[in-house]
Amino acid sequence: MNLTDEQRLDWLRLIRSDSVGPRTFRTLINRFGGASAALEALPDLARRGGRPALKVMSRAEAEKEMAAAIRLGVRFIAMGEPDYPKTLQAVDTAPPLIGVRGSTDVLARPCVGMVGSRNASASGLAFAERLSRQLGDAGYVVVSGLARGIDTRAHRATLDTGTVAVLAGGLDKVYPSENEPLLRAIVERGGAVVSEMPMGWEPRGRDFPRRNRIISGLSYGVVIVEAARQSGSLITARFALEQGREVFAVPGSPLDPRAEGTNDLIRQGATLCAGVEHVTSVLEPLIASGPQNETGAEEPRHLLDVEELWDELDLPEIPRAPTGSVSPAAGIDEERADSAAGLIALLGPSPVAVDDLVRQSGLPIRTVQTALLELEIAGRLERHGGNAVSLIASR
Repeated sequence: MNLTDEQRLDWLRLIRSDSVGPRTFRTLINRFGGASAALEALPDLARRGGRPALKVMSRAEAEKEMAAAIRLGVRFIAMGEPDYPKTLQAVDTAPPLIGVRGSTDVLARPCVGMVGSRNASASGLAFAERLSRQLGDAGYVVVSGLARGIDTRAHRATLDTGTVAVLAGGLDKVYPSENEPLLRAIVERGGAVVSEMPMGWEPRGRDFPRRNRIISGLSYGVVIVEAARQSGSLITARFALEQGREVFAVPGSPLDPRAEGTNDLIRQGATLCAGVEHVTSVLEPLIASGPQNETGAEEPRHLLDVEELWDELDLPEIPRAPTGSVSPAAGIDEERADSAAGLIALLGPSPVAVDDLVRQSGLPIRTVQTALLELEIAGRLERHGGNAVSLIASR
């Protein structure tokens, strides 16, 4: 698949519109046959779900973002296009569009994620540098998040062999700013910088878990070098497990709080990593078999929602659109309103499988899917792993 310029603009408008995440994006594309038709349907879907106004990205706004990307040398690559990374495409919450600055060639090579403490120890930094360099020499691209500490050392060690930095903000908003020279070096020396966020977007605390799912999604395996028990690196490990990726943990002293998280991972079954052979021996058979989804089947398992992990990081709450009543909006015919009301009565704050909703409601599956989509676009429905959904509590 290769999008036309017009289709790429529509994809950008759709994914930047309110209440449209990766799963919702795919549902809309499948339901309406394309982004253009989905954009036209969004306001009516929101109204039916009980939300009178929905912010849809305008064509002018999309063209402005495209122009800013071009000035910086950024390409927007759509899922399904040849340059979209196959490993990331297999993830349930893969971004429909990624912005890429630099070479796309490194994204086609086997990748290993490496993350760890921002306040890393001298021994942790030394090990991360050595392991990264050895992985690069073995033909692997090292993926990390451009953060201070372990991330920075991993990127610097693999500038000549290939590295990918994934940002939590826009590609023109480097965080931390002190790593802007490093980002330029990555691009100039054949690496790549990736982000799903809009140009001009300043990263917030809640954006880093979203970034972490891309780090693990690009990789066949993720190495955690140092991580305290409340570290964001453990979120990357959780995503990797949910995505069916291998997790490697570097052991550390039980007296060092920065090793508590990695030692816990090893006790929970992560592969102990004390040298490059511990990584390559596990990943080589996986790479030989080619990229697969999380289960190896046609339909991937649902990835654990990012929002389920935010409490562990003590991050700010996600701003929600006002929810008000959960009754269907006026203007729907009586039969449709009765069906929607019956379905809503079966929903609550606890996740319930969509298949169970179909059975318990007695409604056709297409009716259930339509009602859920309307509630989701209205900002009233949350999706979970295992094809489950729940109502979002009013705030």
